[in-house]
Amino acid sequence: MAARPLKEIMEPGWADALEPVAERIAAMGDFLRAEIAAGRTYLPSGANVLRAFQQPFEEVRVLVVGQDPYPTPGHAIGLSFAVAPDVRPLPGSLENIFRELHADLGLGRPSNGDLTPWTRQGVLLLNRALTTAPRRPAAHRGKGWEEVTEQAIKALVARGTPLVSVLWGRDARNLRPQLGDFPAIESSHPSPMSA
Repeated sequence: MAARPLKEIMEPGWADALEPVAERIAAMGDFLRAEIAAGRTYLPSGANVLRAFQQPFEEVRVLVVGQDPYPTPGHAIGLSFAVAPDVRPLPGSLENIFRELHADLGLGRPSNGDLTPWTRQGVLLLNRALTTAPRRPAAHRGKGWEEVTEQAIKALVARGTPLVSVLWGRDARNLRPQLGDFPAIESSHPSPMSA
């Protein structure tokens, strides 16, 4: 199956920004199709794999980087740390994020874990690896997504417009040198296992 043009699968600004890694994105599509052909599934669902790149590229002002999607079926929606509105209980990472937002800023707890409203405010919720296998955290780490996410960050930096980054976890913190002089908040992953 031929790869679809990037402008058909993501916001046009992102399609331009990610053109240097279009072949890698196509190769990752081939990898995911091979997983399905072999009887294996992946998370998030196909329609959500590139969801982070649906928001306008030019509107990104805050970059939040996580490691990889939630491995629990029904949780990952293609935005780092976010879950579908009906997911209960919330993943521990998201609980910790909400707890810190309340402690640091006095913000009330959102009614659910869908962080889509954040994306409408210019927040890019990006994982280093955009897919994983069900119940297997980091299963797709090192398969090629990192090249895509590094290009996304490189393109954001090249714009020269204001950008603040939140780098949660070692994988995310390893991106700090790519951000140049842009401010970044670095911390351990908000997972209960590391927080």
